[in-house]
This record gives sequence, structure tokens and C-alpha cells, in this order.
Amino acid sequence: MSPLFLHQFASPIGSILLVTDAAGQLRALDFLDYRERMDRLLARHYGPVTLADAPTPAPLAQALADYFAGDLTALDRVAVATNGTDFQKSVWHALRAIPAGQTVTYGDLARRLGQPTAMRAVGLANGANPIGIVVPCHRVIGANGTLTGYAGGLERKRWLLAHESAAGLPLLEQIAEKRHRSGA
Repeated sequence: MSPLFLHQFASPIGSILLVTDAAGQLRALDFLDYRERMDRLLARHYGPVTLADAPTPAPLAQALADYFAGDLTALDRVAVATNGTDFQKSVWHALRAIPAGQTVTYGDLARRLGQPTAMRAVGLANGANPIGIVVPCHRVIGANGTLTGYAGGLERKRWLLAHESAAGLPLLEQIAEKRHRSGA
């Protein structure tokens, strides 16, 4: 494994840790207060790693800054590289195809992958996503419209969904309405 580099990025929802490889590809993204989770995922995917502090690559920093400034397509230009099972990689690839401002359920995602009964496996792969925000696992919600778990915390998930919604908070109101209709 080539060396990995650790960067820090200030965002409106907290300090973000970024891990890139020598080619500048993003290998991990997590919040500073979830550093243990990030380290655990890196060890699971790459074995023991040493992270060297480095300045954030300019294209990555610019894409993140543009995203948080409102250019919701900016993250599409971020090169990512992940280790994981073939199934995990297929889930993570499918997550990147969910447009900003839209949400899907675990069942929707399983159907998109051609495995309609794999909702739980999709949920596990979603939870093991090492590159939050760029691989937008926050766009997956429960079948009843609830904001299910998010590795960065539900308040951050709520913020990201509101940020990405063209209509702002009405997206969250739609999610709440789905939840209400389902009796949850």
C-alpha cells in the first residue's frame, strides 16, 4: 500500500478529516469527532496504516468548498478509491448516483442493484462507507421516511439533506410526512 495522507477541512458542520493516497484520490472522509470510526475502517480495508499530515490537495479542497457554498455537483469531480467487498463497492457506486436533493430507501437501493431482498446487506454496506458526504450515504432513509442512522450523527444528516434540497427544509418536511403516513 502506498502512503496515505491525513488532511483536515473546516466545514459548516464540523472539522472533517480526509485521507488521500499519493495520487490524491480520496480514501476516507469522516468528522474529527468520529476519528476512531475512520481509523477502524482504514484498518479493516488496508491493514495497519500510518497517516502522514499533509496539506489538502487543492482540487479536493476546492470541491468541498464549492459543495458547502452550494455547488451540489462539485463532489462529482472528486476521485475516490476504496477497498471493500465487491458488494460494498457496488453499493458505494450506487450511492454516488443518487442526485443531491433526493433520498432513497435501503429497499430502493437494493432494487437498483438488482437484489431486492438485500436491504439489510445494503444497510450494512452503507454503514461501512469510508467516504461520507462524497459517497452520499446520508441520502438513504428508512422505508417509513425516518432519518435512520448516520455515522456523523443525525443532526449532520439533517443538515446535509437540507443543504442539498433545492427547496431547503421542505425535503425534511416530506420525509416527516412519509413517516407520519406510515404511522412511525
